[in-house]
Amino acid sequence: MKTANSMVIPVVGILLALISCGGGGDEHPKSASDKRNPSDAYEPREKGLYAVFHTNKGEFTVRFFEDLAPKTVENFVGLAAGTKKWLDPASKDWVKRPFYNGLIFHRVIKDFMIQGGDPLGNGTGGPGYKFEDECFTQGPELTGAIKDRQTAVQVWNTIIVPYAQKYNGDVPDPDIKKIIETAVKKQSVDELIGKTVEYVKTRTGTTQAVYGLKLVHAVDYGCLCMANSGPNTNGSQFFIVTKQDGCPWLNGKHTVFGKVVHGMEVVHSIENLPTGAGDKPLADVVIDKIEIQREK
Repeated sequence: MKTANSMVIPVVGILLALISCGGGGDEHPKSASDKRNPSDAYEPREKGLYAVFHTNKGEFTVRFFEDLAPKTVENFVGLAAGTKKWLDPASKDWVKRPFYNGLIFHRVIKDFMIQGGDPLGNGTGGPGYKFEDECFTQGPELTGAIKDRQTAVQVWNTIIVPYAQKYNGDVPDPDIKKIIETAVKKQSVDELIGKTVEYVKTRTGTTQAVYGLKLVHAVDYGCLCMANSGPNTNGSQFFIVTKQDGCPWLNGKHTVFGKVVHGMEVVHSIENLPTGAGDKPLADVVIDKIEIQREK
């Protein structure tokens, strides 16, 4: 027979994944300018940090969101400029040189996105390390009824998981024990929906505040986003959204850390190239170099 502790572990893992990559787009409604050509959005250039992508199909410029995703911007800029160490898949050595020079856009899908940043060119490569998402910031404190799954996940991870860990899974409160057992059995936190945050805090004897999550930026048209293989698996791969209405189903799953401000027509020309297996362009689209520029 499984102990309560052995049952808590798998559901904790699953629900931590939900908290990292879940979330809808209502926290970040589209502005009136979202459907404009991004090339018109920042002319003349605003103060900030930019990347000019020089490719064999032309040039385009991205303005970074330094304030929204500082770790992600630092990682990309360090790789592009050659100031950050990465693992060379050929030599197996850690090196410091411009990472993106000579890499290709290995996956392009019309009316969706173009993707690059893989040293292997097949969607499986990276810089030899992974780092966390920057999709959410702390929202307001949650109180009252638990009305949705996202709130339930927050309550689960903030209150119930530490409570279960404190007692090594053998929790003394029968109501919370039943909630844990049901959650593990169903692999869902829906058992919390309909209860109140105060109820859970009282039963567990905690005064810990529970905060909601606020989406940092939606996956909108023209945005530069991190590609990943799940929560907190960022490395070097990125994609640029070409869908005019954006990709709200990806909100909270991919860190948004910049936006194309010039040359979106070049991005669209890449998007529309003929492709073969794995949505790979039949003719290589090469990043000759990425030039980092600071506008003061």
